[in-house]
Amino acid sequence: MAKFTDTPLSLALREGSLDDLTRLASQAETLNLSGANLRGADLRKANLRKADLRGAYCHSADLRGVDLSEALLEGASFHLARVSGAYFPPSVSAGELQLSVDLGTRIRCRG
Repeated sequence: MAKFTDTPLSLALREGSLDDLTRLASQAETLNLSGANLRGADLRKANLRKADLRGAYCHSADLRGVDLSEALLEGASFHLARVSGAYFPPSVSAGELQLSVDLGTRIRCRG
C-alpha cells in the first residue's frame, strides 16, 4: 500500500479548517499537496486552481464546484470522489476522470 504524505496543509484540508488552510497557503509559494492523503475531505471551499495534487489520494473527497483548471493532477486518484461541477484542466479527458472516479485509476494527463 502506498504511503501518503500528511502535511499541516493536507491535515487542514481533511479536517475542514479553512482558516488554517488559508494561513498555511498564504505562507507557501505554491499549494503543494503532492502525495497528500485527502480521503473524505470536503474541498468545496478550497482554492485549488493552481494546486499541485500530483499523486494525491482523493478517495471520497467532495470536490463539487472546485476550480482545478490549472492544477497539476498527474497520478492523482479520485475514486468515489464527488466531482459534479468541478472544473478540470483540459489535459484531463472526461474518460480519464470517469475511470479514476469509478475504478480508482490514477490520472494520466495528455500533453
